[in-house]
Amino acid sequence: MDELLTDLREETGDLERLLGPRVWDLPTPAEGWTVRDQVTHLAWFDEAAVRAVTDPAAFREEVRTLVAEGFDVDRAVEERRSMPGDAVLDWFRTARHRMIEALAALEPKARIPWYGPDMGAASFTTARLMETWAHGQDVADAVKVRRAPTDRLRHVAQIGVRTLPWSFTVHGRPVPQTPVRVELTLPGGGRWAAGPEDAADLVQGPVLDFCLVVTQRRHRADVDLTITGPVAEEWMDVAQAFAGPAGAGRRPGGSPDV
Repeated sequence: MDELLTDLREETGDLERLLGPRVWDLPTPAEGWTVRDQVTHLAWFDEAAVRAVTDPAAFREEVRTLVAEGFDVDRAVEERRSMPGDAVLDWFRTARHRMIEALAALEPKARIPWYGPDMGAASFTTARLMETWAHGQDVADAVKVRRAPTDRLRHVAQIGVRTLPWSFTVHGRPVPQTPVRVELTLPGGGRWAAGPEDAADLVQGPVLDFCLVVTQRRHRADVDLTITGPVAEEWMDVAQAFAGPAGAGRRPGGSPDV
């Protein structure tokens, strides 16, 4: 948990450095969402995370009510579009600090209720890091900054691999039984791998490119991945490391020029 929380703090700092006073109304590659919307989304769920950790029973009831009312993430974002940018940044900083404090008090295997199945604290923290990096990528694209990748991307890659079954399920496809091996190069020169070494289906390349695909921030045609085997090919078409309904992904050739 200490390592994960340190990496989450650093990822948060990288995002905050992109948030100058003139960026809030810039459109991001996520259709209809501005920089303000991206940060609002993170702050809203950080606050929800604090409630989930500190009062899980009340949070479960809150989720049941939201689901019954047809909870819509976009609506939660739209309701805050009148907030000034500095207020959004203060909200995000406060919510993020409180969430990290709450998570720091937990054992890695402690269970946290969420909008889907309960999650272990380590997995939950990893998911918040993934969300921070992915929405931060949209912000970076909006402000036309090319972020230097870091070895923190190994956490995003881990979620990308773990959500292979979910990626197929959410797109209405049967979950394949054929294993897939993932072999990635980290920015620091190290290697990261997952899956059986003798698997015939294989995804290889830079960890950044893999993470961009599994978070649906780039189309697979616009990154440098070597994909071998039919299951690996299909997976990279539908990969989705985040919860919620099937994402639309990005169009080929639609990557921002930054």
